[in-house]
Amino acid sequence: MKIDIIGDIHGCYAEFVKLTKQLGYEWGMGIPVHPNGRKLGFVGDLTDRGPQSLQTIETVYSLVMENLAYYVPGNHCNKLYRFFLGRNVQITHGLETTVAEYRALPPNDRAIIRQKFMKLYATAPLYARLDNGRLIIAHAGIRQDYIGRTDKKVQTFVLYGDITGKTNPDGTPVRRDWAKHYKGKAWIVYGHTPVKQPRMINHTINIDTGCVFGGALTAFRYPEMEIVSVPSSMPYVPEKFRTFD
Repeated sequence: MKIDIIGDIHGCYAEFVKLTKQLGYEWGMGIPVHPNGRKLGFVGDLTDRGPQSLQTIETVYSLVMENLAYYVPGNHCNKLYRFFLGRNVQITHGLETTVAEYRALPPNDRAIIRQKFMKLYATAPLYARLDNGRLIIAHAGIRQDYIGRTDKKVQTFVLYGDITGKTNPDGTPVRRDWAKHYKGKAWIVYGHTPVKQPRMINHTINIDTGCVFGGALTAFRYPEMEIVSVPSSMPYVPEKFRTFD
């Protein structure tokens, strides 16, 4: 299979369009379609913080329904889904931008986008196992011994990373560096934790290069193992990027 997996978009729709065009996709039908039949993959966190979260949902929904893309949810997707369910979620950490877009719509349009996102989320796998198990897309990654499982412990890991339960001084959760200890043969493509450059280690690659924080939007081309990025138009927020030893 040939697939271009895109990192956390977070509503940065203009960069998404630019990146897909750079990857050779054509937008003649209103969605990105590759002339050679390549598909797109999404590591989740389509929305929040960026300026065009709802348009991102619309496009990814259309791609998945047309069998032109693979989508797995991220923690921000999970929170938006719970918001649409009517749960009592805090409208913070970027959700407020998506909710503002949503509430600005006429009632009929609100109902349509809500229905589309809920279907997209509800029908998505927790993580995608592709190419006969040689490729896995998981929002925050997945440990080798968790592959094949979808229980609560694995859900927490895939959505939030290898969290310890402790918090950093800035309020973010302390996460273990699971990728450093990964020994599996399958390639794990993930995002969630912004890094200044794609981080490739032990058959894993983090492609969240912090587009919404002024970094870049990155794609990982499989099986070519190539990286393609476009710069962000958002203000640069250096403290949002993580470094590793």
